[in-house]
Amino acid sequence: MSVQKQHIIFGILIGIIIVSTWWYFHQGYNYIDKPRGGENIIAFGDSLTEGTGASAGNDYVSVLARRIGQPIINAGVAGDTTELALARLQTDVLDRHPRIVILELGGNDGLQKRPIDGVFNRLALMIQKIHSTGSAVLLIGIEPEFFVQEYNSRFQKLAEKEKASFVSNILKGLVGHGELMSDSIHPNDKGNAIMADRIEPVLRKMLQ
Repeated sequence: MSVQKQHIIFGILIGIIIVSTWWYFHQGYNYIDKPRGGENIIAFGDSLTEGTGASAGNDYVSVLARRIGQPIINAGVAGDTTELALARLQTDVLDRHPRIVILELGGNDGLQKRPIDGVFNRLALMIQKIHSTGSAVLLIGIEPEFFVQEYNSRFQKLAEKEKASFVSNILKGLVGHGELMSDSIHPNDKGNAIMADRIEPVLRKMLQ
């Protein structure tokens, strides 16, 4: 085989690897985690869940509750990292008989540039503890452009590994658009409505 043909074949193989890798990370992840018990829907997260930046009743949790016609307990705490959230998981989630937990955490860890492995190990532990109650988990990806790419790609991998439902990049198209944001990090009422738009279809499937 000539050197030229070898180069052509090598180039084709590299192209296949690149395309396959792109497809793996960009394909839709559509697994729906179904609850096996429990009573309450709980949104567990940081300031995005608590509703910082939204007016009263217009945070994404309240919007979702109105749309699905069921109460959702808002267990968001502004400033929470995965470490702080793990410390309150028992009282704020597990003791409340969860049926479905919307898990939105990791943003503050990313902003503080905490070690990536520790962040996702704690998220995995939270999902495992929630699953042990029979509750389903809906993991929310937090992937603004200013986070490192390695951090961004870990959310879907975690959802796949732990068999959780998943909504990718909840802030996509919001950050940097002043008409949708109350500040550089937190969506306003319009932005929260868009977040609810992205979560609602998956949540409804989990409730079926």
